[in-house]
Amino acid sequence: MDEEALNRFVDQVWEDEIIPALVDYIRIPAKSPAFDPDWETTGFIDQAVEHMAGWARAKIEALPGATLEIVRLPGRTPVILIESPGEIESGTVLLYGHLDKQPEMVGWSDGLGPWEPVIQGDKLYGRGGADDGYAIYASVTALLALQAQGVKRARCVVLIEACEESGSYDLPFYVDHLKDRIGAPSLVICLDSGCGNYDQLWLTTSLRGLAGGLLSVEVLTEGVHSGDASGVVPDSFRLARQILSRFEDEGTGAILAKAFNVEIPAERKSQAKVAAQALGETVWKKFPFAGDTEPPTRDLAELILNRTWRPALTTIGAAGLPAPANAGNVLRPGTSLAISVRLPPTADPDACIKALGDTLTADPPQGARVTFDAKQASPGWNAPPLQPWLEAAVQQASHATFGREAAMMGEGGTIPFIGMLGEKFPDAQFLITGVLGPASNAHGPNEFIHLPTGRKVTAAAAVILAAHAQRPR
Repeated sequence: MDEEALNRFVDQVWEDEIIPALVDYIRIPAKSPAFDPDWETTGFIDQAVEHMAGWARAKIEALPGATLEIVRLPGRTPVILIESPGEIESGTVLLYGHLDKQPEMVGWSDGLGPWEPVIQGDKLYGRGGADDGYAIYASVTALLALQAQGVKRARCVVLIEACEESGSYDLPFYVDHLKDRIGAPSLVICLDSGCGNYDQLWLTTSLRGLAGGLLSVEVLTEGVHSGDASGVVPDSFRLARQILSRFEDEGTGAILAKAFNVEIPAERKSQAKVAAQALGETVWKKFPFAGDTEPPTRDLAELILNRTWRPALTTIGAAGLPAPANAGNVLRPGTSLAISVRLPPTADPDACIKALGDTLTADPPQGARVTFDAKQASPGWNAPPLQPWLEAAVQQASHATFGREAAMMGEGGTIPFIGMLGEKFPDAQFLITGVLGPASNAHGPNEFIHLPTGRKVTAAAAVILAAHAQRPR
């Protein structure tokens, strides 16, 4: 493969066709079903599907035998399925992406908005461009880039879903429904993850799981005057703090429950050190710390392991607490805290959610009414070891497109479908990468896609597809 020609080809397609298509896609408020339960009526998901499918249909005409179908199961969000025969009998590659989006979120800077695409320098702002609208354009362009140079590859299947931001609850039904058409992939490429910087290709090696629910502490049936009751009736917030301290060391943030702590593989520790060298202090300085707030340690590798392999508790919501302006001198009847616990990649989510509930509700302090309503228990994922051919291909792809070595690191978030695909395709190699780098702010205000990284990830995918076809078998 002529790597310079590859980069020129991909750059041109991005400039002439992908960026304009992404601009139009960002304008579509295709919120995931969890945020638009009337999606079938509002029609925005279908609009995004038709927009992407229309672009891809025109492009795959250059790929002999390639087909595109919008597949719909009753009551479920649709998927786009592209099948492109290969020139080499070398298994199947599954390329994955999604088109549904997170909701608007507040706090966008002046002149920016979730459905208003704006290009500023190398950044295209707007909801969904990086997470994960670019995936179908990048996947198809990678195939076209190989076709343009006559580079042979294996059969490829592109699968774009519309339910990922709601937990991909529709995806398993489509994977089963399409199992004969998907086949048994030997390689799964997912373009829906992050990158530690915009200077090299990043592989996601693991994902944390998630457990959470609503902790409620009730001490009264109605609020009473604090001057009359305090010192007699316990404060529900104090009891809630006390209960959480059974689970989390309030001084360090360490999770005390045994089920939540696992042995970190030596390979992941080594990769964290390499990633720390590549990232430097951006590991923690990328976050908008207020005042003199600091991370728990300045050991960069340990910070990476904290956010990828260690459990962590976050209180994400509260009820029973009035706004400060409306806070009278009342001893409130109760406090409810929505809590979210990130799980290590290999922790058992069912054991964790049970341990969480048991820990929080055992022996209620001062006899208070304490309940825990479990809301979620999702598994993490730890990638299978890279086969030598793929490890070499990843480095080749990074040098060919970014001009430097690739790096590997776990991600702190949860992508439920990855674990599901791992179970469905146990013999497959997984290449999880993406464009969500520093400040790209997926799910939040001012989300953007870094356009040069989008181009380079596209070209890197083409290099890896070519290497896959030539791998030892």
